[in-house]
Amino acid sequence: TIILTFHIPKIKFMATNDLMSELQKDSIKLDDDSERKVVKMILKLLEDKNGEVQNLAVKCLGPLVSKVKEYQVETIVDTLCTNMLADKEQLRDISSIGLKTVIGELPPASSGSALAASVCKKITGRLTSAIAKQEDVSVQLEALDIMADMLCRLGGLLVNFHPSILSCLLPQLTSPRLAVRKRTIIALGHLVMSCGNLVFVDLIEHLLSELSRNDSMSTTRTYIQCIAAISRQAGHGSYLEKIIPLVVKFCNIDDDELREYCIQAFESFVRRCPKEVYPHVGTVISICLKYLTYDPNYNYDDEDEDENAMDADGADEDYQGSDDEYSDDDDMSWKVRRAAAKCLDAVVSTRHEMLPEFYRTVSPALIARFKEREENVKADVFHAYLSLLKQTRPAQISGMSDISPSHRVLLQVPMIVKALHKQMKEKSVKTRQCCFNMLTELVNVLPGALTQHIPVLVPGIIFSLNDKSSSSNLKIDALSCLYVVLCNHQPQVFHPHWLLFFNPSVRLFFFKFCFNLLQPRGPVWDNESFVNVKLLRPLDQPERDTFDASPYITDLFTCTIKRLKAADIDQEVKERAISCMGQIICNLGDSLGDDLPGTLHIFLERLKNEITRLTTVKALTLIAGSTLKIDLRPILDEAVPILASFLRKNQRALKLSTLAALDILVKNYSDSVTPAMIDAVLAELPPLISESDMHVSQMVISFLTTLARVHPLSLAKIGGSSILSELISLVRSPLLQGGALSAMLEFFQALVGTGTSSLGYMDLLRMLTGPVYAQSAALTHKQSYYSIAKCVAALTRACPDEGPAVVGQFIQDVKNSRSTDSIRLLALLSLGEVGHHVDLSGQPELKTVILDAFSSSSEEVKSAASYALGSIAVGNLPEYLPFVLGEISGQPKRQYLLLHSLKEIISSASVTGLKPYVEGVWTLLLKHCECAEEGTRNVVAECLGKLTLIDPETLLPRLKGYLLSGSSYARSSVVTAVKFTISDHPQTIDPLLKNCIGDFLKTLEDPDLNVRRVALVTFNSAAHNKPSLIRDLLDTVLPHLYNETKVRKELIREVEMGPFKHTVDDGLDIRKAAFECMYTLLDSCLDRLDIFEFLNHVEDGLKDHYDIKGRVRVPSLSNNHLHTVCQPLSVSLSLSLSHPVSLPQVKANSVKQEFEKQDELKRSAMRAVVALLTIPEAEKSPLMSEFQSQISSNPELAAIFENIQRDSSSANMESMDTS
Repeated sequence: TIILTFHIPKIKFMATNDLMSELQKDSIKLDDDSERKVVKMILKLLEDKNGEVQNLAVKCLGPLVSKVKEYQVETIVDTLCTNMLADKEQLRDISSIGLKTVIGELPPASSGSALAASVCKKITGRLTSAIAKQEDVSVQLEALDIMADMLCRLGGLLVNFHPSILSCLLPQLTSPRLAVRKRTIIALGHLVMSCGNLVFVDLIEHLLSELSRNDSMSTTRTYIQCIAAISRQAGHGSYLEKIIPLVVKFCNIDDDELREYCIQAFESFVRRCPKEVYPHVGTVISICLKYLTYDPNYNYDDEDEDENAMDADGADEDYQGSDDEYSDDDDMSWKVRRAAAKCLDAVVSTRHEMLPEFYRTVSPALIARFKEREENVKADVFHAYLSLLKQTRPAQISGMSDISPSHRVLLQVPMIVKALHKQMKEKSVKTRQCCFNMLTELVNVLPGALTQHIPVLVPGIIFSLNDKSSSSNLKIDALSCLYVVLCNHQPQVFHPHWLLFFNPSVRLFFFKFCFNLLQPRGPVWDNESFVNVKLLRPLDQPERDTFDASPYITDLFTCTIKRLKAADIDQEVKERAISCMGQIICNLGDSLGDDLPGTLHIFLERLKNEITRLTTVKALTLIAGSTLKIDLRPILDEAVPILASFLRKNQRALKLSTLAALDILVKNYSDSVTPAMIDAVLAELPPLISESDMHVSQMVISFLTTLARVHPLSLAKIGGSSILSELISLVRSPLLQGGALSAMLEFFQALVGTGTSSLGYMDLLRMLTGPVYAQSAALTHKQSYYSIAKCVAALTRACPDEGPAVVGQFIQDVKNSRSTDSIRLLALLSLGEVGHHVDLSGQPELKTVILDAFSSSSEEVKSAASYALGSIAVGNLPEYLPFVLGEISGQPKRQYLLLHSLKEIISSASVTGLKPYVEGVWTLLLKHCECAEEGTRNVVAECLGKLTLIDPETLLPRLKGYLLSGSSYARSSVVTAVKFTISDHPQTIDPLLKNCIGDFLKTLEDPDLNVRRVALVTFNSAAHNKPSLIRDLLDTVLPHLYNETKVRKELIREVEMGPFKHTVDDGLDIRKAAFECMYTLLDSCLDRLDIFEFLNHVEDGLKDHYDIKGRVRVPSLSNNHLHTVCQPLSVSLSLSLSHPVSLPQVKANSVKQEFEKQDELKRSAMRAVVALLTIPEAEKSPLMSEFQSQISSNPELAAIFENIQRDSSSANMESMDTS
């Protein structure tokens, strides 16, 4: 403190700097006397004559506020407020900065800090008086700035002062100084974020009153700006009906600045008040279209004539834009046009359901304005059209009725190309970049759309690559655009233009950028390979390949080999060079002659390098798979042992790529692969066969299968090695399913086909089934028995002569009373798998043995018997299907198991084989669809649904007819059956189902509770798997869906259980089903939902039973959905945020499941909060801040919240890595 009193500026500066460093340390503690001295000295330094010392003193205020007691902070604030009104301008400025610093360091409103509340109250009165001082504008401006900062951060603490703040701010809207008005508007925008309804009403009523009077055009402009600012922060709700007519009226006044502000207001309404503005969207669009072309001082007719005379073959290649650009500094009409373009962008981005209308009206208007003379306006026009194209992408999948938006784009492609053709040769870099972005998005939306226009567009792209004045960014955009166009069109389209690509003036940039400017603004490479090589000579279409690529091969190879040999270049460039050369050899290797061996040896060197080995392995895989049969013998002797060594590395991607490379090498170069090479690879395989990584295991199994087929002798050694034992262990793993299981079946078939001694049919069979029969190690999971049974069936199909004896043994195993349940289970499953492919009708005991197994005491054995009977019947339908149908009719006690057998038959048998039996099966099923047992009805329903797929034209109308049945059981069975006709891939039943699914969904109005529940389950299945079936029905279905989310008191009853009473809610299951449907609709039909009404029911769900709360969650929002839901969710924070943490306490003596449900409910609530925080500016909401504070103050919730946030961040990072 003593040093700070020195008059030498340098010493004071250094001392102040040291003080600031100390204050920033957490360890510093000040006693009362030290606090007083430090505060007094820093405040004195704010008045220092040296500006640098003043600046440091201001910086000290930030850490000081958190180190001193409350009354010292109040002293600081009082002094700063007094100094802000001082006569010295420098002192006023530094004091204003100091106040902003103090406000910035105060705890947020959500913390409930008494210090923040006290300081705010102290500052507010001083600020309002400073703002009211009209004679000193600079003081007013600073006070308004500070007020805006305080309202933004701490508005919730000033609720009692909001009326006085409003009274102080409103007169400033008519200030003669525009700067004062603008800062007042900013402050009012922050005020409405936290003010009460009465203050908000007063503000809006005042603005409406003043606008209605319209005393001055200048103040009218200010009021319109203020309305737009308020809308951007808080929306207008019901007041929009009064505001919009006034804004529309002012649009017609001849004042360009006022028109700009009016259209900007429309933009804010569209973005922030989507529900209220909906009735006025048509008016907004018509106004924007009118003023999009508003350019009273310029005539476009001459340009139109020049454009019409344009030669489509590119005769105007030397055109470089207009040299005499029109200019008028006083012309403000461009601001009106820019505002109109931005407003259209907002409309297009937020009203997805109006896409067809946009393509009829907005799209042609935007295309016509690509010729806009003002560069900034033109960029906004392009951006609006880009938004329209981006909106069109999801519409391609959504199955919209009428002419799809994507088809409308296709119809307008000629107009777009014509408009872009001239713009692509403009001088403006920004304009050309917009053109390239437009073409890129257009091709992404409609691949192949530019096929007829390539001759017009390629010269424009080459122009930017060839233009010496073009910037690097422009050339990157041009190449990115060219890449996307090349990837999404047939190769033959570009063959006439290859000479342009290889023109010497273009080639330098073309290759330089291909190698050095990697992945500009996103992925620009297809599988890390050079797409032009593929197009020069597409190997997948040899019959259409009439193009002679030989003139270009030398240039392409020379440029690439130079980078491939270079050692002093970036790693990414090395990798691209390797990928590119791999593609060149793959597609053009037969034309490289003597250059090929040398290039392959370079690949060998890169294979030995740890940095480039992964890319080289992928390139070698590409070369080895080429249809040109490239000679790889010069490097195989060295390459294969190196590849084998990679299998022991920890890098998973390297293992997978290496296994793929070895597989293709063995397959295509079997005559060059020696036993020594194979032995080196086999030695590395055992550790890779593990259930911990099924994908790697699958690749190993596929490699062994290839080896068994092309090098059968090499597998003689695996019988005694650990490879086979690891494979047998994997067969017993419950995780062996899908692709890995299919690969295993192929391997066993290939292995037994090699005829290797000690690896014959019986040897392998004993290895597979031995543990079950020996009972040495019981298999714990049912899936293990299924996997072994499938392997047994695969072996039997490969060795049909061995089949009868083994089948006979399995039958005896099932009959034998001394057989354990495990043996019976395996035997039955094996019989089923074998019988699925082999006719077992020659086994006379089989039917009796399986039916007897239905009486087993083991549920698993009975289930296996049911499966076996159905699977065996598939192998010989005429023999077994009538038998199954007869047993269903004659054996009521076995009916459930027999129906499962029938389900297996219908699911697995061929359509041709089943058709003769459809009528009989249908009749039988209908007899059982009214069964009182729900499990039986569900099996019958699944059979009915799958049977309907065989002959939908006949059976679907019959199914529909049973909706009129008087039995609620029959109706529920029929509705459930429809669920099984819906899948996520196209089927012949889809058009028929779309026409009548509305009739099935009318059961949502059924008087029976269970029928309504299964109707919701069917609706959910349709919404998830094939949303196009139900999109057009949502207007009629949604009211019934929402109705089922309500708690019905008449469905709640009390059940006496001894001395206790238990409350049972019969409506709980149907509410669960309803909320599951709502969750599905968010992903599949979001654009068809009224999100406000939707959220009303979400709020109700958050007050419901905790089983319901767990289903009410905010989904992760994709980019193309954010504009639709962010605002309504922000508006609804006050409705939905208070509920997730209002968790009922579980009683201490509750069972474990109750605690688990409670914990899961908490996690669901925290997931919803994390999702809400992704909404832009959500953290600015006072309620959101308060809610986060509640979470932070609860240690349990805080820990859950942090974990979910961390998981969410990790998931986002993984998705980015994948992309």
